[in-house]
Amino acid sequence: MTFLGWAARRMWLAPALAASVFVAAAPSRADYPDRPIRLIVPFPAGGTVDIVARLTATRLTQEFGASFVIENKGGAGGVLATDATAKAAPDGYTLLLTTPNHTINAALNPKLPYETEKDLIPVAIVAEVPELLVSHPSAPFVNFRGFVDYAKANPGKLNYASAGNGTLPHITMELLLRRLGIQVTHIPYRGAAPAMTDLLAGQVQLKMDTYATAAQHVAAGRLHPLAYASLKRSAQMPDVPTVAELGLAGYEGVLWMGLIAPAGTPKPIVDKLAAATARAVQAPDFVARLQQDGIDPIGNTPDEFGKLITREIAQWRDVIAAARITAD
Repeated sequence: MTFLGWAARRMWLAPALAASVFVAAAPSRADYPDRPIRLIVPFPAGGTVDIVARLTATRLTQEFGASFVIENKGGAGGVLATDATAKAAPDGYTLLLTTPNHTINAALNPKLPYETEKDLIPVAIVAEVPELLVSHPSAPFVNFRGFVDYAKANPGKLNYASAGNGTLPHITMELLLRRLGIQVTHIPYRGAAPAMTDLLAGQVQLKMDTYATAAQHVAAGRLHPLAYASLKRSAQMPDVPTVAELGLAGYEGVLWMGLIAPAGTPKPIVDKLAAATARAVQAPDFVARLQQDGIDPIGNTPDEFGKLITREIAQWRDVIAAARITAD
């Protein structure tokens, strides 16, 4: 073969060889994951969301055989953690365990550093905690119907505590008040703990809470449970009715915890994560641990989670506009 002939053959082979090397070097989606996965949590360590994140990470590590590493990234109501996720490589190795803050922020803040439904995609809801409306014993009612009747007869005389403007308990309480057509004054606090302290002291009459933090006070008679903000009754307090069954069909106030990935993450990887999550959250030890705190395992599909996000953003925008809610 002449030198020119060999040179031409090399030029023809070069692209094919380069392509074969690239294919060999690229990780196969079928092999995912082949290295640790970062799971960002938008809250400090120790809270309910962090506990669920760590339980989920343990189960998914067992499912995949690859480590899930928790990164607590609190601040700005979840915006910092969400932005970090949105800007991460869309390869399945960065995930976010988020909450309704995800949809509330989208409805409340028009200047987020990311586009909620464009830059991030849903994977699956891991678990959810229905809110529980509780009252102080000094309030002039002992059940939900009594609360509604008193509030209608005495507009603005009752008040309720929340962990702050734009938090889930604030937004869901305002949704409830508007559905009922009653006026109750909002008293925002800087966190759930001081809000609970003043409720127990009788400085405020009402609060949207959860079973995990209210159960001991209900058992001791320090609080009255009025209604669950869920579509079905809780196994922990089966005698407490739901708001929906008391007349507001479809009303929900739920702290869900769901996995989110950067937009562009390959669908086979998202589907693999969703399927593994569904299996993980049904493990008996996982279920038993969650139910101690009144948390329900879910494990739904990306499509179901995506529809919830779209629905909540629209719902919260309406509530925020009606109640003239602004971020702190």
